[in-house]
Parts: sequence; structure tokens; C-alpha cells
Amino acid sequence: MAAYRRQAEADLNGVSATPVGDGEAPEDIKMANYMHDLPSLSLGDAKLRRPMVIDIIERKFEYLRKEKTLNVYGMVFLGTTASFCGILTNFIFRYCFKVKCDALKTYVSLTALPFLSTVVSYKFLVTDALYSGNISKENCVLRSSLVGIACGILYPSALAFSKSGRLAVKYHTVPLPPKGRVLLHWLLLCQREMKVMAVPLVFQTAFGILIGLQHYGIFEKTVQEE
Repeated sequence: MAAYRRQAEADLNGVSATPVGDGEAPEDIKMANYMHDLPSLSLGDAKLRRPMVIDIIERKFEYLRKEKTLNVYGMVFLGTTASFCGILTNFIFRYCFKVKCDALKTYVSLTALPFLSTVVSYKFLVTDALYSGNISKENCVLRSSLVGIACGILYPSALAFSKSGRLAVKYHTVPLPPKGRVLLHWLLLCQREMKVMAVPLVFQTAFGILIGLQHYGIFEKTVQEE
């Protein structure tokens, strides 16, 4: 009987006792110590951090809004100068070809089309390429100046030349050119007045360079802020 009692006590001691190595604590004690060592975020700290985060977000949105506004202003300014160049070229070629009819139609097209072509070309060739990281500063300035020249001088000049020449042939306001020399005849007819286009050419080139430099500076500052 005593032997059975000693055997039962030995089994109970074996079940309740858990072998723990030297210098090691049980798992529940380790977890309690770990949770105790974690830094607790008090309600006061949370209240202090929330206005700081909101202020940082508001300043970021304000900077992005100003950056977008400056970029849009640059494109609109370059497009507006292209529209003025279109008006000037239309006036010059209508004067050369002595055209007096369909004035409103030609002036509207020579005002709207250069503006739209400048804005769209600048958006795709400069803005999108710049923010994709594919062009350098020199390339950005070069593209901006080429957009100003192509969409502000060459395109309005070709458009005004074709419209005024077509109206001149239709209404017989100038002598018809001989066969085989149509383009040369028209160019000789208005070569003196075409020299005036050198002035807007210089301005469009300068505006394109300045806007390209400004746009790249804004982009560089944005990258540094991020």
C-alpha cells in the first residue's frame, strides 16, 4: 500500500513539474516582460502627433497645387504667344494677297489652332517626358524652344499662307502664278513682309527657353522635396 502511494506521488510530481534550463524563464514570463518593455503611446502623444501629420499633408498638397499651377501657366503663356503669332501671320499674308473676305473665319482658326497645338505638343514632348525622367535639363530647354518655334511660327505661317493663297485664287485678288512655279510665285509675292516674322521668331525662341528652364527648375525642386 505504501509502495502504491509513493508511486502515485512520483507520477503527480512528474506531470506538474516542467523542466526549465538553467538561466531560462518560462514562456509566459518572457511574454509578460516583452509586453512590459514595449513603449506605450499615450493619449497625449497621439493628440500632439495628429496636428503635425495634418500640417505636413496640407503643406505637401499646397506645394503640389502651386507646382501644377506654374506648369499650366507656362504652357498657357507659350500657347498665347503662339496665338498672337498666328494673328500676325494671318494679317501679313492677307495683306500680301489682298484678301478681304472670310476675315473672321481665318482669324479664329489662326488663333485657336496654334494655341491648342502648342499646349498639346508641350504636354506630350516636355511635361510627360520630364516627369518620366527621360530628358535632361538641356534636352528640356531644347524641346521647349522647338515647340515654341514649330507651333508658334512655322505652323501658323504655313496655315496662314495656305488659307490666304486659296482665298486669293478663289476671288482672283492677285495675278495667278504661272504653271510649275506656284510656290515660288507666292513666296516672291510676300517675301518682303515675311521678314517681319523674324521678330516673333526671336520672342518665341526666348519664351520657349525661359519656360523650359523654369519648368525643369520646378521639377528638380519637387524631386529634392520628395
